[in-house]
Amino acid sequence: MPEFIRTFSRSPWEDQVGYCRAVRAGSHIYVTGTAPVAPDGSTWAAGDAYAQARRCFEIIERALADLGAGLACVVRTRMFVTDISRWEDFGRAHREFFGAHPPATTMVEVSRLIRPDMLIEVEADAVCP
Repeated sequence: MPEFIRTFSRSPWEDQVGYCRAVRAGSHIYVTGTAPVAPDGSTWAAGDAYAQARRCFEIIERALADLGAGLACVVRTRMFVTDISRWEDFGRAHREFFGAHPPATTMVEVSRLIRPDMLIEVEADAVCP
């Protein structure tokens, strides 16, 4: 059985719901749904699809680093967005973070996220020796 290593971001929901930001099981890393949360717990850049996506990827990048990995290890991302017509803004941010090592990805529209001013939430899976 692999050893599990967890990292936390101190998101307001981690304790309330009972989850961690990411967990490493051997060479596999699973990053939970990551919303655009500001350091004070508010929504980052309300209304700005590009800035919110960048914030999600920054939080993911930090979680990967906590577990000894980087963006090049990401093999799959899933973007849940509340307005698919803004796909270019979300996609531009994704390309900026992952363009050098593109993962498989999915972008789907959902009816809403945990806060009404959040436009995107992102999951990531990584494989890193």
